[in-house]
Amino acid sequence: METISLQGIDLPYGRMGSGPPLLLLHGGGGPETSFPYAARLAERFQVIAPVHPGFGGTSIPEGFNRVDDLVFLYLDLLDALDLKDAVLMGASLGGWIAAELASMNTTRLSQLFLVGPVGIKTGGREDRDIADVFALPGEKVAELLFHDPSLMPTPTNLPDADLQTIAADRLALGVYTWEPYMHNPKLPRRLHRIKIPVHFIWGANDGIVSVDYGRKYCALIAGATMTVIENTGHVPQIERPDAFVNAVFAHAQ
Repeated sequence: METISLQGIDLPYGRMGSGPPLLLLHGGGGPETSFPYAARLAERFQVIAPVHPGFGGTSIPEGFNRVDDLVFLYLDLLDALDLKDAVLMGASLGGWIAAELASMNTTRLSQLFLVGPVGIKTGGREDRDIADVFALPGEKVAELLFHDPSLMPTPTNLPDADLQTIAADRLALGVYTWEPYMHNPKLPRRLHRIKIPVHFIWGANDGIVSVDYGRKYCALIAGATMTVIENTGHVPQIERPDAFVNAVFAHAQ
């Protein structure tokens, strides 16, 4: 793990592989959710995977409380590492960050992959189109995340240090996404600004944000395409890593 100082923040990030750069933004489950498939992506790309401040045992910087704080941090990271023609990939929360970033500036980007991203609201005011992961018991959230029950995590078997990290990750997720819940009302009218190729990847059995939500998201970006992976929930990159990586490689430009 390397560290770079940006905005007075020591930002840790992993780097593996060679080839075109791919900036990988993890979801609300923390950086550990990137590990199972980052090595596979590194067969074709130089994968750069930062840890969002507040996740993975890091602290939340003073004044960091919105997704756009992370967006500007990663715009600075792209500049600091002098990445050119980078692929940007984000899953869930990371997908929201990636969509916001690409709507602002794609100068250093060549392509965008969004894996079950949150970030917009597709239904009415009273519609629950994004599952409330803070109101539900952990066991129920796991059921919404995973299609295959055998792959669900069992926190009771984890060491105390890991449980503390999970709790801190959950707190950080709330800090960045609580109000308004898991979306930016302004993002839908900004997505048209994304002019690079965009590909969505969705789990057919996603219980956090449905495939229909994904199709509506995809329709907001001209020319965007979408792969739906069967027999998987919100984390196809973990449940069906081969199908996920094949979808990425098939659509990489």
